[in-house]
Amino acid sequence: MKLIQPFLPAGGSRRNPRLSWLTGVLFLAASITALPAAEKHLSYLTGTPLEARAILPDPPRMGSPEQAADMATVVAVHAACTTNEAVAAFAEKKFNLFNFTPAVGPFLTAENLPKTTAFFARVQTDAAIITDQAKDLWQRPRPFMVDPSLASGTLETSFSYPSGHATESMVLALVLADLLPEKKPAILAVARSIAWHRIQIARHYPSDIFAGKVFALAIVRELKASPAFQQDFAAAKAELLTVQAAAKN
Repeated sequence: MKLIQPFLPAGGSRRNPRLSWLTGVLFLAASITALPAAEKHLSYLTGTPLEARAILPDPPRMGSPEQAADMATVVAVHAACTTNEAVAAFAEKKFNLFNFTPAVGPFLTAENLPKTTAFFARVQTDAAIITDQAKDLWQRPRPFMVDPSLASGTLETSFSYPSGHATESMVLALVLADLLPEKKPAILAVARSIAWHRIQIARHYPSDIFAGKVFALAIVRELKASPAFQQDFAAAKAELLTVQAAAKN
C-alpha cells in the first residue's frame, strides 16, 4: 500500500496535538512485516478470477444523498472517537493473525505455530490482492480525501471501497473460527473491532466496512474450493490442536 506524509490540521490531530506522534510510535511498534508489493502473489485464489462487481454493489455516488448520509456517519463517529480509541485504531494500521491472540489464548504465537503462521500469511495476502483489485475498480475516495479536516496520521493513497481492513480481518476471522469453532464469537468480535476503528479515524465509510465483510464471505468460499488451501488448512488445524492441548496441560 502506498503511503504519503501525514496531513494534520493546525495543532496536530483533531482531538489531541500529541496523538500523531504517539500513534506513530505505536504504529512502528505494532506493525507486522509485510511482503514487498513485487513479491506478493496469489497462493490459493489462482483459478477463475473473483469478480467483485458480481458480489458487491457500486458504492454510493459522490453528491448523492446516500453518500451524504455515509459521510455524516463518519463525521459523527470520528468526532466521538476518544484518544485511546484512535491510538488503538492507528496501532492496527498493520495487522495479522496475532491480533486474534487475546480472543484465542496466549498459545497463539508464531513461535508455537510456524505452519499456521505461514498459512494465515498466505490467506491474508490473497485477500489483500483481491481487495486491492476491487478498490482500483471503483476508485472511491476515502472520507479524509473528501473532507481534509478528517485527516490525521499517515494517510493512505489507496482507495476506499471495499475496506481492506474489514475484508482481510474478516477473512482471517472466518478461517480461524473454522479452526477453533469454540472461539468463534470472540474471534469475529476482533474483526468487527478492527473494521469499526477504520471509521473512527475516517479511513472508511460504513458502506466500505459492510462491503468488506460481504466480500470476505465470498473470498473464504473461494479459498475453501482450493485443494492447496484445504491441505494447508488441515496442517494448520493439526498444529493448532496439538499446541492448544499442550497449553491446557
